[in-house]
Amino acid sequence: MKAKRNFIALSFLFISCFGKAQDNTADSLKSLLSAAKQDSNKVKLLLVLSEYYLNSSPEEAKRISLQAFDLAGLLKYPSGQALALKDIGGAYYFLGNTSSALQSFSESMRVYDSLHDLVGKGVILNNIGTVYYQNGSANKALEYYFKSLDIAQKIGDNAGVAAAFTNIGNVYNSKRATRDKALGYYLQALHLSEEIGDKNNLGAVSVNLGEIYFDLNKDDSALFYFQESLMAYANTINIPYPQRDIGRLYAKKGLYSSAIQWEQQSYEMAKKFDSKLDMTQSLKELGDTYFSKGEYNSALHSYKQADSIAAIIPAYKELGEAYGGLAKTYSKLGDFASAYFYQMLFSGVADTLNNQTLADQLTAMQKSYEIQTSQNEIQSLTKDKQLQELDLKSQKIQKAFITAGLVLIFIIAFVIYRNYRSKAKTNIILDKQKVEIEGLLLNILPGEVADELQRTGSSTPRYYEHVSVLFTDFKGFTKLADAMSPQEVVSELNNCFMAFDDIMEKYHLEKIKTIGDSYMCAGGIPTPDEKHPENIIKAGMEIRDTMFLLNSRRRELGLATWELRIGIHIGPVVAGVVGKKKYAYDIWGSTVNIASRMESNGEPGQINISAATYELVKHKYNCSYRGKIFAKNIGEIDMYFVDGEVHSEMELPHVDAQGVNSLIRQQPAESTQAVV
Repeated sequence: MKAKRNFIALSFLFISCFGKAQDNTADSLKSLLSAAKQDSNKVKLLLVLSEYYLNSSPEEAKRISLQAFDLAGLLKYPSGQALALKDIGGAYYFLGNTSSALQSFSESMRVYDSLHDLVGKGVILNNIGTVYYQNGSANKALEYYFKSLDIAQKIGDNAGVAAAFTNIGNVYNSKRATRDKALGYYLQALHLSEEIGDKNNLGAVSVNLGEIYFDLNKDDSALFYFQESLMAYANTINIPYPQRDIGRLYAKKGLYSSAIQWEQQSYEMAKKFDSKLDMTQSLKELGDTYFSKGEYNSALHSYKQADSIAAIIPAYKELGEAYGGLAKTYSKLGDFASAYFYQMLFSGVADTLNNQTLADQLTAMQKSYEIQTSQNEIQSLTKDKQLQELDLKSQKIQKAFITAGLVLIFIIAFVIYRNYRSKAKTNIILDKQKVEIEGLLLNILPGEVADELQRTGSSTPRYYEHVSVLFTDFKGFTKLADAMSPQEVVSELNNCFMAFDDIMEKYHLEKIKTIGDSYMCAGGIPTPDEKHPENIIKAGMEIRDTMFLLNSRRRELGLATWELRIGIHIGPVVAGVVGKKKYAYDIWGSTVNIASRMESNGEPGQINISAATYELVKHKYNCSYRGKIFAKNIGEIDMYFVDGEVHSEMELPHVDAQGVNSLIRQQPAESTQAVV
């Protein structure tokens, strides 16, 4: 049976600061921002702009929300900080970074608790529940959803009640035994959503009702609700959900061309909004449809794409489904070694395995073997009977030989079977140990280098013409370390560097080493990558944002902040493994020295890049010229600060001057808005 695809409807509730962001153009908001004073109104304007970008560009929404958080902190405006943290968490969720989303929501919750703000608290409880649900913690999610429902009912917030009803229904809908409960909550949510005209929750409830009818084989009703959801979610980040379900419905009917068309649309829309979780789910559905159609190579391609994105997020449920799809597809192609490998990966990901399909196959094979054995015995007895008719005396001798032969066969079969079981267990243990050893080696060296060492016993140094190198360093680290215990210093550094390691993996960069409080990584090695200049800038921006959040928490605790400098340069390097014990992968050349100079001549909280880097990324990022530095044997080098991504203006409905002026005067809305 197919795994249930639960749709997290109305997952994130966003409180507009002064009406709906859709009613304001980006130009109007930006002109207001440029004219606004450094007060709470400017914080509110930034939050309206961030919520506008949330559906189209979560990365831009995160950047603007961080500006709002910083300004609210300077103004000692805690409500603005709470709203900014909420929007930062929403942006991280849409980008697939659930751990950072949970951290931001938890920070927002602490502020709302201190302000005794029940509306904000109800919103954040709902959002935290959604993050837990996405990570597979259904019981924890249900706990937060009921807390959110309790608050929404007490303060008469119908939008919050509808959101909680929908998400509680999602949890119950994930188990067949509680499907009736889910239907009851969905219908209550549908009635409330229609009553208050909430399109977001209306789309969410509709798609979930469609999935229930889909499982009940009421395809016409399912298609009706999927189409209702499609209309409600038009041109929003949530539209991949109903598109994917319509594709699944057509696949069920055997209309594979239509199914692939809808599922491909779902993937393209998810890609447009950079919603990695939706991209993974759409690719997995495409893989299922190609598999059902018998196009196994296309199925492999889709499952592998889903695997690579799910591993980055990480989304363990989708990762397990991708592994399962790869296992069954390789099995169909006759590649049983690969099928076994992915089946083992699937077993490691799943919390509870449902191996009923495999058990049924083994049972069928066993029954087939028993039937064949019985037929052989019948044929053998028939021949014996014919021999008996020819010679009664020889029958006794033959029966004796047959009996002895059967006993001998049984003994041999038992010995072979015992040896087979022993070898199978040994092979499983050896395979597991091999995977563990290879995993440890891959934690030390890049995959290509590790493979070369395993094959040849050595690694040849290589020259790379185009490599990006990033250095980080904490300003005044010695002074900070003197004020802390050794255990605290190591713990703080470890937390920072582990976060940096996750970012390296996300952007396909290679961590080279750490030296004290300095962190060094590179892009474009050992496997050339045309996107490494852009990826290393993105990684630098995410490192900066991570330190921003960590420092905001330290400020709240009254602790000294850790100010980080970041420097980047792009050029040629030589890379290879040094030593014959405790292998270390390293890079050499003037490029490394210049990258280090970029870092040391930078400023805390900024990304300082060289002119060579600027020329490669200036079409993607806005940069500020800083001046020149002198590098030995190189000469003068221009430096630039990276300000942010270059974004094209987006068209929005026109708003007149009166409407823009009223934007400033409005206070935060009492009701909540629901957005996935």
